[in-house]
Formats: sequence, C-alpha cells, structure tokens
Amino acid sequence: MKAKGKAEGKQTDVREVSAAEFKAKCLSLFDEVESSRRSFVITKRGRPVARVVPLPREPSSSLRGSLLHEEDLLAPVDIAWEAPGDLA
Repeated sequence: MKAKGKAEGKQTDVREVSAAEFKAKCLSLFDEVESSRRSFVITKRGRPVARVVPLPREPSSSLRGSLLHEEDLLAPVDIAWEAPGDLA
C-alpha cells in the first residue's frame, strides 16, 4: 500500500499485514519492527485498523552511574535518625 506522508506530501511504502497474519506471526513481526525501525499497518477485511510503530531508542548511557550499591542492606546505619511517631 502506498500512503501519502502528512507533513511532506511524499509517497512512502507502508507494509500492510492482515489481522490473521498478525495473529499468527505477531512476535516475529515485533522483532522485525524493532530491528528494521519500520512500522506496519494491520488490516481487517482490507481496511486499516491499527499501526505498529517502533518506540524511540534511549541512549544506553542514560542511566550510567545512577545506581548506588550498598554492601550490607541489613547493617546498622552510621547516622542517628527518628521515624515519625504518628503516621495517621
């Protein structure tokens, strides 16, 4: 199917997958979307009903250095603290 891009007005190729094919191959189709970074349209009785699109990739370093590692979580803490007495 050829679909016209809304912003550019250009012709683009959009893959169509029938609902029956999607049901039979959904996991491999998801893998394909992830690896190719291309979306596809699911059709039912020849009419488009949904679009599967890849999510934006996050940089792998976005959380680097943000994890703290404590040696012993059950050991007493070095600082004095008090819990609130009335939580209600």
